[in-house]
Amino acid sequence: MASPKIKPEFDADAYMAWEEDQPERHEYLAGEVFAMSGGTDAHYTILGNAYAGLRAALSGKPCRAFVSGMKLRIDRVDAVFYPDVFVTCDARDRQPEASLAKQHPALVIEILSDSTAAFDRGRKFELYQQIGTLQEYLLIEQDRKHADLFRKNSEGLWVLHPASGGDVVRLESVGVDLVLDGLYEDVEL
Repeated sequence: MASPKIKPEFDADAYMAWEEDQPERHEYLAGEVFAMSGGTDAHYTILGNAYAGLRAALSGKPCRAFVSGMKLRIDRVDAVFYPDVFVTCDARDRQPEASLAKQHPALVIEILSDSTAAFDRGRKFELYQQIGTLQEYLLIEQDRKHADLFRKNSEGLWVLHPASGGDVVRLESVGVDLVLDGLYEDVEL
């Protein structure tokens, strides 16, 4: 009888080295790795629209937007994720040692799917809140025109700012307004 396979466990540095050689992407949380699944047409269209809007608005400014291929490392909670889109304005994320993973975002955006919505709204948001520089967390639904923006207030509390229809989402962390209709351009709901 064959012995059961032992699930390999990594620390974050071992994961980073291992991940570089993998054909698919994996997220890391407290010694475990989780394969990432692909997204739908709507998911990638919304992702592209969000990135394009941010990229254009941030041109010439010290902030940089990244899409789902860039890792976000959260040492405080022993995690590495691939957010759908995030923005960092921190000079530490421009250093050579930050070429594979950033650590100081001001804004994180996740596009919700049936398989990830509960985790993105719950545990992942809890982990993201451990990032000292994070000021806003935007969750965009892909099956209806709706987004939930959580903004950290001066007391350190996360306040919900929902948006729907033709609303404008004001991203104070990076000084950008995104029109919700623009995020859903070319998306069939």
